[in-house]
Amino acid sequence: MLRWGFRVLSCGSSAPWRRQRSVLAMAEDLIAAVASQTKRLNSSSEVVQRLEENGHQNKKLKSDADEEDAEDQNKKLPKRKIVLLMAYSGKGYHGMQRNVGSSQFKTIEDDLVSALVQSGCIPENHGEDMKKMSFQRCARTDKGVSAAGQIVSLKVRLIDDILEKINNHLPSHIRILGLKRVTGGFNSKNKCDARTYSYMLPTFAFAHKDHDVQEELFRLDRDTLERVNRLLACYKGTHNFHNFTSQKGPRDPSAKRYIMEMYCGEPFVRENVEFAVIQVRGQSFMMHQIRKMIGLVIAIVKGYAAESIMERSWGEEKVDVPKAPGLGLVLEKVHFEKYNRRFGNDGLHEPLEWTEEEEKIALFKEQYIYPTIINTEREEKSMANWLKTLPIHDFNSSAVEMQTNNRNSKKSSDLEGSDGCGDDSD
Repeated sequence: MLRWGFRVLSCGSSAPWRRQRSVLAMAEDLIAAVASQTKRLNSSSEVVQRLEENGHQNKKLKSDADEEDAEDQNKKLPKRKIVLLMAYSGKGYHGMQRNVGSSQFKTIEDDLVSALVQSGCIPENHGEDMKKMSFQRCARTDKGVSAAGQIVSLKVRLIDDILEKINNHLPSHIRILGLKRVTGGFNSKNKCDARTYSYMLPTFAFAHKDHDVQEELFRLDRDTLERVNRLLACYKGTHNFHNFTSQKGPRDPSAKRYIMEMYCGEPFVRENVEFAVIQVRGQSFMMHQIRKMIGLVIAIVKGYAAESIMERSWGEEKVDVPKAPGLGLVLEKVHFEKYNRRFGNDGLHEPLEWTEEEEKIALFKEQYIYPTIINTEREEKSMANWLKTLPIHDFNSSAVEMQTNNRNSKKSSDLEGSDGCGDDSD
């Protein structure tokens, strides 16, 4: 355009040049206006961006403030003594009881305490020192043992939606199914009158050792089931169970335990294998006691031991009692009958009964406990492998010595002829 303008001037005409200058001026004004508008837009965009950033910051600050307020509100809540109804699958855990300071062996209480802290029910220092929240479990289940009705007592802040918040921080195979307020001095272990356990096992465990059986085809006959129940009923009453645990002598008063009932239910088939469930209810049980009680009955029914070994095992001599696998053992229920009679209808507290939770308990067992037992048995064959160890046990040595020492004794003769079932029932 400049060259064109020069040519116009050289021709001596000024009018076109003035028009050109006018056009140039208008273009420059337009460019300046666009630049100004762009600058204003950029400035507005920066303002909007800053407002948005400030808005996000404000929201974040508000959210953080709300969380802090909620935490502060939780801290202001008074602590109350409660009990929690727990259900869990014990596979992969080294029992119920927490070993504070040891991370080598994971326990159910490790996960529970972590969930209580994260949900805001207890302060973090209470998780480190469980005495501060007066924590007490009703039963200390062993490695691999499950529970459908475990009870723990503790002091917590009664936050809103407490069960939902605790369960949100627990794995699916551990659930809190219920909560009740209890008296301030309540202790779930000391106030418990009785405990009911079940033991689920494949029925081929009762097949006689001289019979070659295929595990999936075996079915328990009526006569064998009746014999199993007769032997289990022998445990009813008060006996000295020093041979059914460890580190207890025959004269230790604490080795005496009272069994209220013990029986085997009707068989049923799962995954082509027949199973049965043994139920036992007693005031309290020592470590490994139930597994040894069942192990001894299996050894008798299979033909490895005489029935007389049961009565001998309650005497002072040392008897070799086999311990059945822990896989099938489940804590079913704990009983608080004395507490319920005294406080259950006082107008302030509820009886510790869980009728409304029974459906949830049954569903949890079907979803987590029974499948774990069945699948683990099929994959790892814990019962089948344990049965192979029974011939290693020496069930007869003490009996032979007794016969030798009391060859002419009528007492020895009576013992050999008995069915091993004492009459100690209360």
